[in-house]
Amino acid sequence: MSLTKPTFPAPDHDHGRCTAEAIAHAEQVCARRAQKFTPIRRQVLQALLSSHRPLGAYEVIDELAKSMPRPAPITVYRALDFLMENGLVHRIESRNAFLACAHDHDETSMVAFLICELCGSVGEIPAAPVAQSLNAAARASGFAPKLSVVEIAGTCAHCQK
Repeated sequence: MSLTKPTFPAPDHDHGRCTAEAIAHAEQVCARRAQKFTPIRRQVLQALLSSHRPLGAYEVIDELAKSMPRPAPITVYRALDFLMENGLVHRIESRNAFLACAHDHDETSMVAFLICELCGSVGEIPAAPVAQSLNAAARASGFAPKLSVVEIAGTCAHCQK
């Protein structure tokens, strides 16, 4: 995973540029994988990019309904599935919500989510060594792990100031 993006963007960062870069990244990923970046997939990703906070599926629907006819939940869930399969969106398990991702990795990359309890922003950091250790410990006890998700709640540097 390439960490070219800051873990937590500054509150006054150029969000329009941030969003445009994330959409361009999604277009590149889809082109490289010969996947279709359909209008609804683009719109769902844009809704998630409206902030750096995770959104539930129905919050995505509400965001989309501001600029188009209200989409059916199944349509949004299918778009979210596609975006997750292509490493463009993560599911934040503890929040039952989804987060846009502009890092260059796929759905199998191990990341840890840093969840700010004050502003609600979520950052991500590489977590392969941690996840591998947890999976090894689980296997050593006879457990067959399927999915490792690391979520760490706390306060981001911007809110600590």
